[in-house]
Amino acid sequence: MATKVAGKLAKAGKKAKAAYTPFLKVTIPANQAKPAPPLGPQLGQLGINVPQFCKEFNAKTGHMIDGYPLPTSISINMDKTFSMEIHTPETSFLIKKAAGAPKGAMQPGKECAGMISLKHVYEIAKIKSADSNLDGCSMTRICDLIIGQCRSLGVSVVRELDADEYREFLENRKFEIEEQNREIEERKAAKMLRL
Repeated sequence: MATKVAGKLAKAGKKAKAAYTPFLKVTIPANQAKPAPPLGPQLGQLGINVPQFCKEFNAKTGHMIDGYPLPTSISINMDKTFSMEIHTPETSFLIKKAAGAPKGAMQPGKECAGMISLKHVYEIAKIKSADSNLDGCSMTRICDLIIGQCRSLGVSVVRELDADEYREFLENRKFEIEEQNREIEERKAAKMLRL
């Protein structure tokens, strides 16, 4: 009799130890959460009501520009309810948007992917200061972090930008990017021929 009870308790303990992920980090476009893949299956596996999540997320991000990628931290409770913390867009995204650059430099330090002014840096810092992971950081510290990320992206930080000169720079940069993409495709084709 005691062995039957012990066996039932052991089985109950195994059921309680099912795979449980209490935390999920995903990047979702602002105001565009949909129950379709890839978001729907990720949340569905964890037992979250996907349509309810999408409705709440879209309501919270309704004031933002559509399509901006927002890193989102989702905490899942044992009763399958959830709470979400929506962060501001990634710094690299904001820098590339401000610089008008479709992508960063392939060789930072050797080439320039774009330019932003100190005013842009300050505006990005004001946006990023709302993030919980930067609580307690001064604006100068946040600006320093942004300038460091500009260097790693190959974006130059200047005091002032002349619109006409920068427009010409971006047109020239398009040709450089096309040339780089062509070289990458040639390397891929060469590797495929070796196989």
